[in-house]
Amino acid sequence: MTRRVIQLLTGLVLYGIGCGLTVEAGLGVDPWTVLAQGLSIHTGLGIGWVTNILGFLVLLLWIPLRQKPGVGTIANILLVGTSMQVLLWVMPPVEGVLVQVATLLAGIVLVAVASGLYIGARFGPGPRDGLMTGLHARLGWPIWACRASVEISVLVIGWLLGGTVGIGTLLFAFLIGPLVHVALPLLDTRRTPVAAEATS
Repeated sequence: MTRRVIQLLTGLVLYGIGCGLTVEAGLGVDPWTVLAQGLSIHTGLGIGWVTNILGFLVLLLWIPLRQKPGVGTIANILLVGTSMQVLLWVMPPVEGVLVQVATLLAGIVLVAVASGLYIGARFGPGPRDGLMTGLHARLGWPIWACRASVEISVLVIGWLLGGTVGIGTLLFAFLIGPLVHVALPLLDTRRTPVAAEATS
């Protein structure tokens, strides 16, 4: 249990830092962060704080979908945006295309590893992931269709509000799935030591 809690908290903090790195790169971010950026521009709130607020609002959508949050769901709302905001406060501006690309890729890889950590801890899905599974359960749509419809919607809204859409958005979309696919089996707490040794 102690390992799972540490893994959950570490994963969520690193997830926020990874998202913050993609923001600092300035080349485009994932759909939900595009929305957070757009809302941040119009509200004056930091992107990280908007991310936390969005997580809470998405959680409210779980009620009609009859989804039940776990400890990990609540921790996700509290920690991801907060760690993102702290990184954006302390990190100096990124200058130069090569540094921007390196920062972007580092952020994407960190988000993937962090996803493996917090999902592998098995304390419940994040609010956005729970929204996808809830829509799937209630509407009967395939998971990919639920995810695509939600993420395209928030991407368009965020872009119209002024969020950054660019090559980073495309790279995130293409890379995050395969990278999480690699990270999750390595960090899943249900794996036994014997199984881990057998695959190493």
